[in-house]
Amino acid sequence: MSFSFEVKEELSKLNIYSNKDLLKSELFGYLLSANSSYVENKVEFITENEFNIERIYKILFNLKIDYNPEVKGKVFKAIVEKVLLDELFENLDFTNHKDIVRGAFLGSGSITEPIKSYHLELIFNNKENAEFIKKLCDSKEIKIKLLESKEKFYLYIKEGEEISKFLAYIGAIKSVINFEEIRVMKDMKNNVNRRVNCETANLNKIVDASLLQVNDIKFIIQKKKFDKLSPEIKEVAKVRLEHPDESLKELGKYLENPIGKSGINYRLKKLHEFAEDLRKEEK
Repeated sequence: MSFSFEVKEELSKLNIYSNKDLLKSELFGYLLSANSSYVENKVEFITENEFNIERIYKILFNLKIDYNPEVKGKVFKAIVEKVLLDELFENLDFTNHKDIVRGAFLGSGSITEPIKSYHLELIFNNKENAEFIKKLCDSKEIKIKLLESKEKFYLYIKEGEEISKFLAYIGAIKSVINFEEIRVMKDMKNNVNRRVNCETANLNKIVDASLLQVNDIKFIIQKKKFDKLSPEIKEVAKVRLEHPDESLKELGKYLENPIGKSGINYRLKKLHEFAEDLRKEEK
C-alpha cells in the first residue's frame, strides 16, 4: 500500500458526518479538484480510490443529496444533478478552510513515497480553483507553489517540513507521525552516507599521497642517494615506509621527537623535491 493511499484512507475515516457545515465544505473541496467535472447539467466525482468514493457516497447521503453511483473497471463515479449542488452551496460557510483543503486533496491530491523524495501535489482544471486553495494554505503559512502545465494547474510542496504541516492541517495526524519517522530515518541515513563518503574521500587522499611518497623514497634508495638526505628527512622517510597507511598527523607521532602535521608535510615535500631533482638528472 502506497503512502498516498494510506493518507487518503486515514482522511476518509474522519468522522464529521454529524456536522453538515463540515460536510458541505469538504464536498466543495472535492468539487474544486481536477477529478470533478461538469457533464451537461450534472457533476461527476471520479476516483480510483475505494475509500474516496465511499466517503463521497456517505457525505452525499448525510447531506440528503441524490446521486447515481457508477463503476467502470477501477474507476468509481458519483453523479449528481448540478442544481442540487448549487442549492447546497448557496450558504456555504467558508470559514471551514481545512475541510475544503482536505476535500481538494482527497479529490486529486497525491504524495510520493517519502523514502524516495518529498513531493505532494493537488491538481486542478482551472487556475481560479488552484489559487483559492493556495490562498487557504497561505493563510496557515503552509508554503505551497502553483504551476501551470498542459491546461492543468498544480499546487505542490517539495519540503518535508511543509508537507508535514499540510497533512496536520487537513487532519491526517497518524500520517504526519509516519511521515516524520521516515524523514528522521532518511536524514540519518543521508548523514551516515555523507560521512562515509567524506571519510572514504579522505582515506583515498591519504593512500594516494602515501603511495607517491613511498615511490619517492624507494626511488632515492634505488639510486643509492638515501644517505644524501638530512637526518630529519631520513627519519620521516623510514617512518613512512614502516607506516604507509597513516595520515600525516599520525605519522608525526612515530618520530623520536614527535612533530605536527605541518612539520611532517614540510619534510615530505623536501623529500619529493629531492626525488624530482634525481629524476631530472636522468633525463
